[in-house]
Amino acid sequence: MLKVNEYFDGQVKSIALTNNEGSLTMGVMEAGEYEFSTTKDEEMSVVSGSLQVQLPGDPALRTFNKGQSFNVPANSSFQVKVEEQSAYLCRYMD
Repeated sequence: MLKVNEYFDGQVKSIALTNNEGSLTMGVMEAGEYEFSTTKDEEMSVVSGSLQVQLPGDPALRTFNKGQSFNVPANSSFQVKVEEQSAYLCRYMD
């Protein structure tokens, strides 16, 4: 069954699913700045638009465009800045 999630007063929405590829979320972010936390290792891919990301332990804000991915370690938080509506796919490593 699909699970719909909404964060930051509806500025970020995602749909979660689990299949033979594992646990995934596909979502959209409105322009804004966000802080996310994760309990699992995850790989985040930009599907449309771009995300400016500050990963744990990295003082730099790095830009990831459509087709690019980045990894976030378990039990950490990361900052995201979005200039225009953007979409992402997140794979959780079990």
